[in-house]
Amino acid sequence: MPSITYSDAVNDALERLDDLGYERGQGVDLANHGPMGAEALALLGQEDEVARWVRRYRRAMEHHEPPAARFALDPADESSWRPALGAFHRAGDWERLFVRELAEAHWREVLVRWWPRLRPGLFAGLTHGLIRTAHAVRALYAAADKPTRLQLNELARGLAYWAARYAELPGRPRLRGTHDLAGAVAALPRVAQDGGMGPGTARHRLDTLAELPGYEESLAWLDPEQAPRLLTEMTIQFADVYLGHPEVFPVPLVHGVTAPAAVRIVLPHLPHALYEPTLAQLWQVHVAFLLAFTTDRRDEGTGAWRPEVQGLPPIHELGARAADHGDEHVIKFTEACLREYALRPDPRYPAAAFAAQQRIPRLDAGGGAAGVRPDTP
Repeated sequence: MPSITYSDAVNDALERLDDLGYERGQGVDLANHGPMGAEALALLGQEDEVARWVRRYRRAMEHHEPPAARFALDPADESSWRPALGAFHRAGDWERLFVRELAEAHWREVLVRWWPRLRPGLFAGLTHGLIRTAHAVRALYAAADKPTRLQLNELARGLAYWAARYAELPGRPRLRGTHDLAGAVAALPRVAQDGGMGPGTARHRLDTLAELPGYEESLAWLDPEQAPRLLTEMTIQFADVYLGHPEVFPVPLVHGVTAPAAVRIVLPHLPHALYEPTLAQLWQVHVAFLLAFTTDRRDEGTGAWRPEVQGLPPIHELGARAADHGDEHVIKFTEACLREYALRPDPRYPAAAFAAQQRIPRLDAGGGAAGVRPDTP
């Protein structure tokens, strides 16, 4: 049994990470994964490892300075806050806005108010605005009616990062089609790249999504489905996509699982009317991932990955292995896969988690810099 509770481990980590800015890396803008990784590690039953992991994480890469607040944003005046969406230099202003909002209303009320405003920019920071928000929500829910200042501030920062890196993808997604998820993924044309996927290719593809074959049409392909079932189909399908593409740089495609898994955390706290537009937006994000980071179906939908995971340990050991590995993406991906596996025990979940532990460098071996690559958005 752990010697420290989940909530105590999370609050201790938030205190240790409180001075870090939203992003990190020299010459790049990679999301601060500290609070997300610590919370996921605690959820994996590795509460005793959280403080040690935080120390490892802080040493791995230099973080940017926290952004200063400069000009107040008025949440009641759309002409005040809307122009600041996607303006990263306003991140400090966004944080101050959400800190104030959370001091004046229950966190669920703030979440419900801002979710439809931020949802069109779900892709923000390669979905890290959404994911950081979800990890903060889970910690607040666990705290019941006694959230700490650190936990409320973390939700403010998750929402602020989402707002400051807000990025709308082209087109209007909607669940009005006839394809199930697997059929929609199979039907999506993948575009080969002359000369291979060199530096800047993914960024260029994201910038020109609307010009890629099948993109616009695909946004209306999915058949309406109950939210829990569609989220499960999304996480299974993108665990399969991850397994089927060992040739792809191993970090970006993990978000095909962690993003819908994050939505599953938040959805129970939202009105039912927000479910369908959120799931449609998730499909748009998935289309963007597929077109930006893959050039064909490769080994999707096959068992070609099985030799890679021959050493797959028992399910209950994967959390401890993720803690030992240390990379923040491995930790979050493992937690999401195991949580989804508990809902539907598909073998692709643990296999994908284990594959990520093999493909992504350990934190002590530079894993914390695994996202540093010219074509990583």
